[in-house]
Amino acid sequence: MSDIVLATLNARYIHASLGLRYLLANLGELRSRAVLREFTINEPPADIAERLLTEQPRIIGLGLYIWNVAQTSEVAALIKLASPHTLIVLGGPEASYEQESLPTAQWADYIIAGQGDHAFRELCQSILEGSPPAGKIIHAPPPSLETLKLPYCEYTDEDVAHRIIYVEASRGCPFRCEFCLSALDKTAKPFPLAPFLEELARLHQRGVRHFKFVDRTFNLNQLIGTRILDFFLERLDERLFLHFEVIPDHLPDALKERLARFPAGVLQLEIGVQSFNTVVQQLINRKQDNARSEQNLHWLRHHTHAHIHADLIAGLPGEDLDSFAAGFDRLVALQPHEIQLGILKRLRGAPIARHIHDYHLRFSPHPPYEIIATDRISFADMRRLVRFARYWDLIGNSGRFTTTLPLLLGGSPFDRFMRFSDWLHATSQQTHRFALERLFDYVQQGMVEALGIPPGQVNQALSEDYGRTELKSIPSWLTNARDNRHAIDATLNPHGRRQARHHT
Repeated sequence: MSDIVLATLNARYIHASLGLRYLLANLGELRSRAVLREFTINEPPADIAERLLTEQPRIIGLGLYIWNVAQTSEVAALIKLASPHTLIVLGGPEASYEQESLPTAQWADYIIAGQGDHAFRELCQSILEGSPPAGKIIHAPPPSLETLKLPYCEYTDEDVAHRIIYVEASRGCPFRCEFCLSALDKTAKPFPLAPFLEELARLHQRGVRHFKFVDRTFNLNQLIGTRILDFFLERLDERLFLHFEVIPDHLPDALKERLARFPAGVLQLEIGVQSFNTVVQQLINRKQDNARSEQNLHWLRHHTHAHIHADLIAGLPGEDLDSFAAGFDRLVALQPHEIQLGILKRLRGAPIARHIHDYHLRFSPHPPYEIIATDRISFADMRRLVRFARYWDLIGNSGRFTTTLPLLLGGSPFDRFMRFSDWLHATSQQTHRFALERLFDYVQQGMVEALGIPPGQVNQALSEDYGRTELKSIPSWLTNARDNRHAIDATLNPHGRRQARHHT
């Protein structure tokens, strides 16, 4: 039995909450009276509530995020109805702003708005000592990072063996991009470097090889960035994997020199381009040198082995379909390994809300609060973009269609993929749960019917991609054609990996 239970619902088991581990590590003398319990959003809320109440806690702290707010609301309601004396404390990004419109708030006894590293401990202490605060909402100022106990010892051996380990070298962001909650930060502040590197070394000694940095701008501070990269360069092995989020227009030579030294399979760089439209960038307070961004993306793609994951956002105020299409084509030309097409979300507290009236921004009232229309993109076209993004993930980002994709995109990537996307939705009436073999069939049929590409070219390209899968049968679009003997042979035995007995 524990007086304090910290809990959250993660999107998947593989994720581990860094925020709750900060709260746990900084409970001070109360640490021995607290436990951490993590669930996933796919578990029944009643089961979660039952398991939490089995601990018989006096206080349950729930981490609230955009991906779990609906399910957590159900859990909170069940807890409060089943055990009214149990105190519920909400925290996290979804709880920090606009609490008056937050459904979960009605079930909470307290809400911590802001970074609760110290505030949660102070609240629990006052409750357990019998002098709880009178107000429901507790505004927590950002703590001095030097005063925080780092949370990495709170990762268990099971976490180390089976889950992504999140770390952060800094907090905050100096930029003011209005779609992001980091626009409310005053600046980015680094954690003291020496203790942080010591913690990384302990994690590495425990067997951690997959490190995901949550810093908004890893490459902002050249000194810190180079020291961290040097740390990992000294510990290279075949299992190491590092994820960093970087700004695209800032890549000093010292960072370049180190990034170029990492072998393939180690680095993944998430690069937020978001929009190439300078008018839109100015409107949302995004300062970005587009020419420098393109130069850096090109350099990273051709002079490092890093996996490049670039982001674009659809639905920004002031951006129409043609502008978004131009940005997509511009990014495709730079050949990142993945292009993540995000749909604008109205995060609670984010300054993007100031444009709602002038640009007729219409957001879904339900999480994740995605935009459904603007004054420049209709509801129907926004739905087309949502499907475009989903199909792009299946085909463009999957890595399964590397030979076929250039043929599919031709010289007008957005226009051609949108035509294919419209055809695929009209034909399949689905956006999810495509069997891989069926997806190949749709790609072949769509390239021929929607884009008018000669079947021989399509089949030849697709056969190479199909041959790299583990699928056993030969698809009908090859076996039904008389001129596909070479393609069939390539599919049967690409690089000696398939056998003739798979021919049907």
